[in-house]
Amino acid sequence: MSTIKLNFINRSNDVNNSDIVIFQKNVSDAFGETAVAWRVIKNCGQGMNHPFSFPEDVTISAGDAYGNYTPQLPAQNGQSFQLIQTSSGEQLTAAGQASSYAEIELGNSLSRGAISANIYRDHKLVAIHTGIAPGQKAVFAFKPTIWIGVVSQMEEGAIMNQAIVSELNTEISLLGIVSADIVLTGGGSGANALPFQFTLQNMNYWGAQSGMMSASTSDAEGQQPTASSL
Repeated sequence: MSTIKLNFINRSNDVNNSDIVIFQKNVSDAFGETAVAWRVIKNCGQGMNHPFSFPEDVTISAGDAYGNYTPQLPAQNGQSFQLIQTSSGEQLTAAGQASSYAEIELGNSLSRGAISANIYRDHKLVAIHTGIAPGQKAVFAFKPTIWIGVVSQMEEGAIMNQAIVSELNTEISLLGIVSADIVLTGGGSGANALPFQFTLQNMNYWGAQSGMMSASTSDAEGQQPTASSL
């Protein structure tokens, strides 16, 4: 599968050298698991940029009650996995099809001990489900979107509580995109401070028949075709 090339550009008036956190939400999460800080951009001053990649492929790993983690296995929508006990120890194996073609599942087939299910994108933790008891399973599903926001003192891989996540309300759709700039504006101090705003610009799309197409927006136009504050 493909990799989307993204480029964060800081055109804000931020005076606090804030961190930029990027994460995804597990839309199949019925247990209220909190989100994971997938990427954190630090020390990216005014006028600077930070390129990064968003691979469509993910990998999966299981963690056990002893603090051990299995090797990561490639995972695709519609696949199911299970952690089993073998004569040589625990092993993460494929287990056929998931209940839905849009989901990835990981079941706990051990006789005792809760486990965690961990999803990685670009070798970085993007989602986690903990406390999976024997006989239970974790279910993951992701929309082709990222969430992004301005925070302070955030670390990659950190679990973000619902209070933080609820304040980070900019969702950016990556559907059909090959590459794009994510531009941050706003900020400042005192009476002239403006809300932070993220816009998607200089988008390149895959065309159905003609290969790659391009589109762009400018600050003057004020358009936000695929970034929205919800």
